[in-house]
Amino acid sequence: MQPSSNQRESKPINQRMSSTPTFLTNAYELLARIQPHSSTCQCTLKTCQGWRNLSDADWPKSQLHCVGTLRDPDIHEATFEEFHTNGTRYDSDMAAISIKYFPYNRCDIYRCQRCQQHVMRYTEFGGYYVDPRARLLNPDLIIHD
Repeated sequence: MQPSSNQRESKPINQRMSSTPTFLTNAYELLARIQPHSSTCQCTLKTCQGWRNLSDADWPKSQLHCVGTLRDPDIHEATFEEFHTNGTRYDSDMAAISIKYFPYNRCDIYRCQRCQQHVMRYTEFGGYYVDPRARLLNPDLIIHD
């Protein structure tokens, strides 16, 4: 006999959600996840000061751990509006990080297990391509909005 829909899921909610990254709702929660890092790691992430194309082949998956997401689970289609100050552009190394705006609102946050550096990653989808992009998380550029 099949269990009813109310009986199917008997695990506590924290066990059911364990594979889902924690949604970081604001800049303060994001900053709380960031730890000091060392510069001794020589992974490919060091080239990602601004948004850079970083293919799956170059993504050091084995040394990264997902620590959260900026993708709001309650929003089906996040905005593509960007937030810029001081004349920056999307790919600028000094572009502000505003988690409510594109592309940050589509990112997961990872921590390198070797150097503790944090990196943001999202996938850009075009007409005929899929382009994974990454950017190191510089806490000095985070905007408190």
